[in-house]
Amino acid sequence: MKSLKLVLLICAVILCGLAASSCSQAPKDDVSQIQALEKSFLDALNAKDLNGIMSVYVPDDSLIVFDAMPPRQYIGANAYRKDWEVVMAAYPGSWHAELIDWKIDTEGSLGYGHGFFHFGGTDKDGKAWDVTMRMTDVYRKINGKWLIVHEHVSWPVDMTTGKADLTSKS
Repeated sequence: MKSLKLVLLICAVILCGLAASSCSQAPKDDVSQIQALEKSFLDALNAKDLNGIMSVYVPDDSLIVFDAMPPRQYIGANAYRKDWEVVMAAYPGSWHAELIDWKIDTEGSLGYGHGFFHFGGTDKDGKAWDVTMRMTDVYRKINGKWLIVHEHVSWPVDMTTGKADLTSKS
């Protein structure tokens, strides 16, 4: 009887260890999936692929984006898609986007990423532009796929002048 209890105890410890191990693997896998999502976004953005850009966002009216430029918010994927159409028309020249110091964390079916978004290129008149913004994405895992459900983009403001600091690196 004592040996049966000992075997059961050992089995329970092994099962707990396996369960803990698989739980600790899931967030790493989720983070990898979100990293791939953000890479897909950057690849599509740098290629000016509007469908690719929008593929990382939830495709319905639940999407909320607080963008750095007016209006103060976009509600729904269709509204945000129109914003990207305007950006592409205003900046038809080449551009380059990258995420800097991007950190990702998840808990269950929710996650978030935050860091800096560097974006630069030329406008329709050939004038160079270069901005660095703060950005936060909120992700939800829907039907096994991570999508951005909320995005917030902003930049620091010099309170003395009321002007945006578009190039802040720190």
